[in-house]
Amino acid sequence: MTSTSPSSAPDGREPQAAVADRPFPAFVVTAVGDEVTAAVRTLTLDDLPPGEVLVEVAWSAVNYKDGMVTRPGNRVARTSPLVPGVDLVGTVATSSDPAFAHGDPVIVHGYDLGVARHGGFAGYARVPAGWVVPLPAGLTARRAALLGTAGFTAALSLQRLEHHGLRPGSGPLLVTGASGGVGGMAVALAAARGYEVVASTGRTEERDYLVGLGAADVIGRDDVVAAPERTLGPERWAGAVDCVGGPTLSAVLRTLRYGGAVAASGLTGGSTFDSTVYPFIVRNVALLGIDTVLTPIAERRTVWAGLATWVPGPVIDALAGGDVDLTGLAPVLDDILAGRVRGRTLVRPTV
Repeated sequence: MTSTSPSSAPDGREPQAAVADRPFPAFVVTAVGDEVTAAVRTLTLDDLPPGEVLVEVAWSAVNYKDGMVTRPGNRVARTSPLVPGVDLVGTVATSSDPAFAHGDPVIVHGYDLGVARHGGFAGYARVPAGWVVPLPAGLTARRAALLGTAGFTAALSLQRLEHHGLRPGSGPLLVTGASGGVGGMAVALAAARGYEVVASTGRTEERDYLVGLGAADVIGRDDVVAAPERTLGPERWAGAVDCVGGPTLSAVLRTLRYGGAVAASGLTGGSTFDSTVYPFIVRNVALLGIDTVLTPIAERRTVWAGLATWVPGPVIDALAGGDVDLTGLAPVLDDILAGRVRGRTLVRPTV
């Protein structure tokens, strides 16, 4: 598909009719009652939802939500059948919006992608123009996919902490769930910005990996919970990026230094937590919720422009946990739910 094709329009966009009859593979999840099945199927553009921009997908990546939509009774998938994949990187195939032309490299993630409309685990995706982020200069498509939703979440978390006043030199920055996608990204991003990063993980055998990403120290999950019998624990952390939730978030709140803040984005450790008001009114700490689903597109594009310069390319490459095609996707979705995935697993929309 190139703009020099005889069927191409003068403005370089390939007419919709030129690609409409091209079948493409997709990983499709179907829910019928309490039963959920997943299989690779062949789709056409007629199977895609409406939208101004048709993207030929080059890469997607495995995220926790993608695993959740394959489970019976999940509250993530809001339509069936569904192509998961909450982020994607590719090139514009056709566009009815003048802001995007055929061949433009783009990033799409969040909003309803992969949960209420077909996502990135397919050869093509059609999306609203207001969801599309131009690929920043200096960032390859593969590296953008490695960053993906996880990198964006980590960057937004760090940005919000800095808006709250956190600076390099303020003291140790704790990252929980550091072996996971968002956690590993947060370690790499914060270390690249000069922070003293303490990485917490339930898999302490990942120490060398986390140190390679820039962690100054690696501690076990249980080491975060200090003096659990006390209403307030020792003041340990200038700030924190919490990717876990549950009891871990409770422990972080009790051990932040005066004026510190935690940016919370995860719930792998539980969707509820216990706290008193004491951390907030005695130590003046803040709990910052990080939502990356409905982040306004202008802010989204600004964060991505920063991501293109924050982390050296080889560090981004070190976050790769492997590549799979659509036929090898199912076991990886199981693994991410079980906490067995290190870094980011990229998905090629091929069979």
